Amino acid sequence: MKPTSKYETIQQLLLDMKEPAYRFSQIMDAIFKQRIGEYEQMTLLPLRLRNELINKLGGRVLTLTPSLEQTSKQVNKVLFAAAKGDRIEAVQLRYERGWNSYCISSQCGCGYGCSFCATGTIGLKRNLTVDEITDQLLYFHFHGQSLDSVSFMGMGEALANPHLFDALSTLTDPAIFGLGQRRITVSTIGIVPGIERVTREFPQVNLTFSLHSPFDEQRSELMPINKRFPLADVLATLDRHIRATGRKVYIAYILLRDVNDSNEHAEAVSALLNGRGSWNHLYHVNLIPYNSTEVTPQTYKQSDKDRINQFVHILKARGVNVTVRTQFGSDIDAACGQLYGKSEGLFLEN
Repeated sequence: MKPTSKYETIQQLLLDMKEPAYRFSQIMDAIFKQRIGEYEQMTLLPLRLRNELINKLGGRVLTLTPSLEQTSKQVNKVLFAAAKGDRIEAVQLRYERGWNSYCISSQCGCGYGCSFCATGTIGLKRNLTVDEITDQLLYFHFHGQSLDSVSFMGMGEALANPHLFDALSTLTDPAIFGLGQRRITVSTIGIVPGIERVTREFPQVNLTFSLHSPFDEQRSELMPINKRFPLADVLATLDRHIRATGRKVYIAYILLRDVNDSNEHAEAVSALLNGRGSWNHLYHVNLIPYNSTEVTPQTYKQSDKDRINQFVHILKARGVNVTVRTQFGSDIDAACGQLYGKSEGLFLEN
């Protein structure tokens, strides 16, 4: 089989060169413990091996190059240059407790066209490779940051990229990144076969389902994927996931003023989740204040605080677990696709 990542390429190279098995551990220690980003500087390795690594993989461990960065008190957002001139975004969130969380991309752009999403206006350019996915985290690691948790909530629909599962294997491999499955969250708009595969292969990974409307007709307008994978089918799949894993499922719900933030919507969300049987308590709603952008329709506005509070009140009164997500980075274009969009003019001018 053809290697899918640089780490598999390294393992194959070591086999071909008949190097002892411990060489792989030495290389991983250099990357993940010593934070060495160039193969030439891994002086513990024989010169012949270093030269072969450079010949096969290039001089740098990272395949991505940062091209634009924006930072605020709690957010660091990076736009990376990838192969073929493509650009992708990753975000570091710094919590006051000292915890670092990362929101990374799985695709360059997105082809699903959710009407409120900045990334959707780009369209799908391509799926990211395993290295392009995992290198987003490696970049922050090389800059001295701890990799505490990661969510696939950046550009793209993670479950539409078949490379996601190889990336999850790399991230959870104790010999490489060594992240526990429970420190990883995969967000989806409702790709049923992908959810089923997560259940089978990575049952402890957290799942977040983007709901955004409890009404099929409206959800299809906001999110065309609903016509292919209707809400009832997705929720039935999530029910099976919960029964198989015993794990909580998060329901993401972006509040759009006068679109999906009415009392009627709150009541319908409650009814939808309270109809799940004995697994009700393992659904948790994350309400997300909308982050408007220059490229999304101006008709979409952020709900006011009173409306958000009323929505929360109704859900809690109906016994639904709910949290209003803390809003980070609105001052630095932290919505997915915003930094990409802002850079378009910069790259065209250069």
